[in-house]
Amino acid sequence: MAIPSVCLCTKLPPNPNKLQSPNLFSLTHQSSSFSPQVSLDSVESSRNALVSFGESISRASFLALLSASLFLASDPALAFKGGGPYGAGVTRGQDLTGKDFSGKTLIKQDFKTSILRQANFKGANLIGASFFDADLTGADLSDADLRGADFSLANVTKVNLSNANLEGALTTGNTSFKGSNIEGADFTDVPLRDDQREYLCKIADGVNPVTGNATRDTLFCK
Repeated sequence: MAIPSVCLCTKLPPNPNKLQSPNLFSLTHQSSSFSPQVSLDSVESSRNALVSFGESISRASFLALLSASLFLASDPALAFKGGGPYGAGVTRGQDLTGKDFSGKTLIKQDFKTSILRQANFKGANLIGASFFDADLTGADLSDADLRGADFSLANVTKVNLSNANLEGALTTGNTSFKGSNIEGADFTDVPLRDDQREYLCKIADGVNPVTGNATRDTLFCK
């Protein structure tokens, strides 16, 4: 008797690679061959734009620096940060020992860190002038208009301040008036250290001829 044959074969699933549509493969292939070219062109274009922008900035910066240099070189007073709106000479950080500024208009003049020993400022208009960290030892500031002047850290020892108007002047730091003549000086609204005020009250006398204020009253002497 013949035995019928039995097939135990397993039906395999279709090849997944064959499921991909030829059209989809074609589109993917075309896309992959096109994208890199577009990307490279974009990067190259951006790089060129950045280089051009950087060169423009460099040229502009150079021209600005050159213009500033020529401007400063044409005016020594500005180049050395000295002078002022009325006094064109360079007076900041200078040795001006014994210099005669009497009767001059020197509003907001810059005398920062200058040596002004025995300098003559008698009757000068020095409103808002700066004597920051300057050495005024023995200088003559009598009858001067010193309203709003800056004497911060200045050496104001043995200075003639008789009849000077110092209303609103700055005297912060180690400003010292030791040995100075303050007869008739007006110290209204001048912020003095307690030790300086005490010292000045011991020698204060007179009345300012311009403001009519007694020196002792402006110092709040007891």
